[in-house]
Amino acid sequence: MAELTGAQWRKSTRSGDNGGNCVEVADNLPGLVAVRDSKDPAGPTLTFSPTAWSTFVRTAKVEA
Repeated sequence: MAELTGAQWRKSTRSGDNGGNCVEVADNLPGLVAVRDSKDPAGPTLTFSPTAWSTFVRTAKVEA
């Protein structure tokens, strides 16, 4: 399990007020990007390498 102490979680500025159905991302940790459900901050977290996360975001923008 990745060490997430010091993670600074943020929501997308595009999240708006959608009833809390958001993901939060912490990209301030060395060597990883963490993602979690904003409704369950103590719940499970997905972690990605910065390269994998960047590829995902770039691909999602193209598909949107």
